[in-house]
Formats: sequence, C-alpha cells, structure tokens
Amino acid sequence: MSADPGDEPHVHPLLGAYVLDALDAEETCRVARHLQGCDGCARVYVEVAEASALLALLRAEDLGE
Repeated sequence: MSADPGDEPHVHPLLGAYVLDALDAEETCRVARHLQGCDGCARVYVEVAEASALLALLRAEDLGE
C-alpha cells in the first residue's frame, strides 16, 4: 500500500455504503481498488466496518434512556 492514491479521489463518502454492500457493482470495484492503494482510506474502512459490526450487536432495548 502507499499513502498516496495518485489522482484518484478518496472514497471516504462511500465507505459506509461499501461496508453495508449497498453500492452498485461499478462503485464497489472502484472502492475496493482504491482501498488496495490508499492507507488512509483503508484505515477509515476498518473503523467504519468495526463500528458497523458493533452497531449490529445492539438491541432496541439497548437504545433506551
């Protein structure tokens, strides 16, 4: 991996949808390709994926006051 993805724009805005498998095939490929070459976006991806996994563990009762 490199710290500089070149001219390709970062994919931070798409990472939530990527983690939830909510992107179309073209966007999914673009994000996956970008993550292979950008350390910064890869770190954010891990954070988003971990947060998503933790949120999935919550129950409605856990969200009460």
